[in-house]
Amino acid sequence: MGVTDPAGPVMDRDEVDRALARLGAEHEAIETSLLALQDHAGRRLLEGAELTGVTRERWAAAEASITLLWAYFDAYTAALRSAREIRARRRWSSREDLAELTELLRGESVTVPDGAGGGHTGRLSEGFSLTALVDRMNELYASSLDLVVTADAVWSALPARIDLLAAELQRTRKLAHSVGVRPGEHPAGDDLERITRTLTRLREDVVSDPLAFWVPAEGSSAPGGGRPDTTVYDREARALEDVRREIDAVLTVRQDAETRLIRLRDLLSRADRTLAEARTARGEVLAKIAATEVPVVSGPPTALQEQLATAAEYRRQARWHRLSPLLEALEQKAEDELLRARESLTAVTAPLAVRAELRGRLDAYRAKVARHGLAEDPLLVERYDAARRMLWSAPCDLRVAEQAVLRYQQAAAEQLGTPGIPHQGGPEDRRSESS
Repeated sequence: MGVTDPAGPVMDRDEVDRALARLGAEHEAIETSLLALQDHAGRRLLEGAELTGVTRERWAAAEASITLLWAYFDAYTAALRSAREIRARRRWSSREDLAELTELLRGESVTVPDGAGGGHTGRLSEGFSLTALVDRMNELYASSLDLVVTADAVWSALPARIDLLAAELQRTRKLAHSVGVRPGEHPAGDDLERITRTLTRLREDVVSDPLAFWVPAEGSSAPGGGRPDTTVYDREARALEDVRREIDAVLTVRQDAETRLIRLRDLLSRADRTLAEARTARGEVLAKIAATEVPVVSGPPTALQEQLATAAEYRRQARWHRLSPLLEALEQKAEDELLRARESLTAVTAPLAVRAELRGRLDAYRAKVARHGLAEDPLLVERYDAARRMLWSAPCDLRVAEQAVLRYQQAAAEQLGTPGIPHQGGPEDRRSESS
């Protein structure tokens, strides 16, 4: 161990044997890794693809690195073979052999042409120790493998998903066409065209530049650490789902159109009949009730009937995409029209309801008086007859008739000895009193 050379103290036989065993194991591991990289599906795809963008730039550099890796490995193999040959000369290596082995195993004894890696040193060759050469190969291998694994991960994930979505898109397009949802005629048809263009362009970009669709994992140093960027894909998948829901709504219209049209006709018919009843009632009120304002009853809106006819025409022509929004609007308008008709009838017949309430109250008090044996009382008979003539004559003045009913109630209360004065609210707020 006292002899030295530029590589350091001369190694003894045991050190040489241990170093050769370690380097041999490293050689096998490196060779296995390089062969696996050579056969990697991602590398073969990269070699055969027409690349663009960042992937083309990085793959050009990676190809040079892989070429350099093999040059380094060949030099490493040659150096290891030479060392093994020297060690195999004698069972007990001489001091000269050990010095030569020390220089070979520890010194910068491996010379690699600088052009093998597109060198930048300006020298014709570059020297490495075997340890430094292994470190350098590990660096080149890690960066090359990372690119290959990343590209393969994107190609394995996105194109297949895009193809599945494109197939679903084609089925949706056929379904949309069957219900009249076409570009330029319906927003969903325009959306389908846009999604088709986007997916076509996305697939082309993913195939030619997969590295542009990769999101590296923060803090990860493992090859291929990260995930494919599916932002555009996810957005278009959501857009297609929205279109599908729109198409489903149109399909529902196609299935239920006749039932909904029948219901619409029924609603509008009921509204028309209610308005007709209100107009008849208004004439009766004007004839039977005096000194009261009766609201005018409008006629049925012709616009709704025209829209209903248009809806029926859309159904005959199978224009479901136009029928869907029209039916929804018509259903709400028809409900509103029926409600308006009912409110009109209620407003028109309000005076008749007041008269009926006054008649019922008058008869209820008369029955009460009769139960107490006062039916023939002259004052009560007189006031009852006066109120009855007013309520059963036409036209009836409700204000005068109400006062007559109140006078009868008051006289009845006095005869019966009932304390208090009967309630004297307006004609709109009357309740029959019971004994």
